[in-house]
Amino acid sequence: MAVGSISHRTKKQLILSYFWTAVGAFLAAVSIKVFLFPNDLIDGGIIGISMILTRLTTKAVFPIYFIILTLPFIYLSYKFIRRTFFIQMIIAVILFSLSLAILNRFSSPFESDPLEIIVIGGAILGIGAGLIIRNGGCLDGTEILAIIINRKKGFTVGQVVLFINIFIFAAYGFIFRDWHIALRSLLTYVVAFKMMDIVIVGLDELKSVMIISSKPKELTQLVMHEMGLGLTVMYGRGGYTGDAREILFVIVERLDLADLKDIVLREDPSAFMAIENLHEVVSGRQAKIPTKKRSRKRAVKT
Repeated sequence: MAVGSISHRTKKQLILSYFWTAVGAFLAAVSIKVFLFPNDLIDGGIIGISMILTRLTTKAVFPIYFIILTLPFIYLSYKFIRRTFFIQMIIAVILFSLSLAILNRFSSPFESDPLEIIVIGGAILGIGAGLIIRNGGCLDGTEILAIIINRKKGFTVGQVVLFINIFIFAAYGFIFRDWHIALRSLLTYVVAFKMMDIVIVGLDELKSVMIISSKPKELTQLVMHEMGLGLTVMYGRGGYTGDAREILFVIVERLDLADLKDIVLREDPSAFMAIENLHEVVSGRQAKIPTKKRSRKRAVKT
């Protein structure tokens, strides 16, 4: 998540950022200490490796393993990424370690059905990690490595992280000769990953739609008045014909996408639409995108 330099952020923004990072670090520690450790489950990345080493020795040294293994990645974040990310990562690691130390004295294991442990523990872990990433930090050093590999080799961050984590879970099952705990750990990671994605991106699923049609003016009126959506008209030129064209760019919620396609194809059956997923939309005027739909009855009258 891109974050500007600290000098461009107000004191209120910094305080809120540190507050939510602290909440995220505490939730991640709760998941590790209360749900995962007592049930021999592990997370992916550096936390997962630290948990494997801890199980081979003693649980009391988990924060030490975690900090030692994370230090090289903190250095890589400083050298290859940016200063704000480096600072936020240090803060997240310190808060996570402090939370673990506090929970060592006051927490008790959560005993329940394995499925409940996987779902609840994974969800809490994902919320915690998502809050940290949303506020410009990171707990898992493997993401730093993945970003660097992405820049140099072209593999996506997700592909690199997935490969590393599959290796970690497989090593866990091989070391302890128990593939059940390895598979349960993988399921916990899947739940955490999905919840983290929800926290970072949000529940709203937005789509961007580019429409190329021979009836751009008619479609503009229909989209704006019948669906109540804003749009942008861009000017392009056909690569084969060389003809000038008007290209319509629309941002729409997933639930309204079917209506948009119906309207476009009803007006122009030969229209071309390119649809993409959007992770985030930012408006400098605090406008809600997409705009609230007008009622269909009112649209018909206008």
